[in-house]
Amino acid sequence: MNMTYVLLIYAAALTAALAALHLFHARSWPWHLLSIAAALSLGFAPPPPEAWRGQTFDMTMGFLFVLLIVWGIGGLVPSSSKVAHHN
Repeated sequence: MNMTYVLLIYAAALTAALAALHLFHARSWPWHLLSIAAALSLGFAPPPPEAWRGQTFDMTMGFLFVLLIVWGIGGLVPSSSKVAHHN
């Protein structure tokens, strides 16, 4: 697979996760922890049978991993726009 496609797919996952954080804001923290757990379980899962292996499967799992891990971590990091300003 061409390296340009790989970078575009991972950039799309990163953009989708950041767009979801921007549009919907951070949700309650258990959802973000669940997202991180799901991403790690995808990453550490044993490889599938031979019939499922291939570039499409690898790129799909990579897209999901990046999307879930960025959204999960991004929701747990406090945003500077949420800080109350005291006069």
